[in-house]
Amino acid sequence: MIPRKLFRDRVDGGLQLAARLRSYCRSSPVIVALARGGVPVAYEVAKAFGTQLSVCFVGKVGAPTRPELGIGAVAEDGPVYIDDRTVKLLGISDEELASLVARKRLEVEERVRTFRRGTPPLDLRGRTVIVIDDGIATGVSARAALQTLRARGATRIALAAPVGALDSLEELELLVDEVVCLRTAEALYTVDPWYEDFRPTTDDDVVELFERARAQHERCERRVSERVRTRVDEYMPRGGKASRDCP
Repeated sequence: MIPRKLFRDRVDGGLQLAARLRSYCRSSPVIVALARGGVPVAYEVAKAFGTQLSVCFVGKVGAPTRPELGIGAVAEDGPVYIDDRTVKLLGISDEELASLVARKRLEVEERVRTFRRGTPPLDLRGRTVIVIDDGIATGVSARAALQTLRARGATRIALAAPVGALDSLEELELLVDEVVCLRTAEALYTVDPWYEDFRPTTDDDVVELFERARAQHERCERRVSERVRTRVDEYMPRGGKASRDCP
């Protein structure tokens, strides 16, 4: 059964998700996209909140004969998640699995070098983090990413996506503080049927969106700083010393 397409594209998915997540706005969360498909969705949320956009690079390990079927995932910083049940069901040998994981690890490391260029990821210690993808099918990529983000010190994590498989979301609820998903499906093997336009997100798209997000966040920070200075000036007498009534 092909679902009714509920989202025009990832931008539309991100705008709808931002509306659902608005209760998080006051906590100034860090928005973390799962690259690459989650970046356009996460960008719209970060833009709506005026907050920081970061990325967690994750490589899905696909089955040898069905690459679209995720049997595991490798995240930056090393965490690996393997769906042992599916691996056993497909009869994948230990040697074959090790080769698939090693190949994907090299791919993730290359992406980290390309995009981070030696710059460390955002400090997440004590922060609220919203992890965003364009859809959650098997959930293997999200699991590997969550291990990385917990290790980096995030104290509160929400996982969000426009669409997700019900069974995967129920399992992931045990690993995060909240799961936010706009539409769920009993069976979800691929995400693209839920989108009218699901063209691949390119490396250039990722670079452009992060440059735009960085510039927007800097403008928001400047506006906040200017409002604070204006508020302080309102309590400053002409002599230059703060009034006793200054809060």
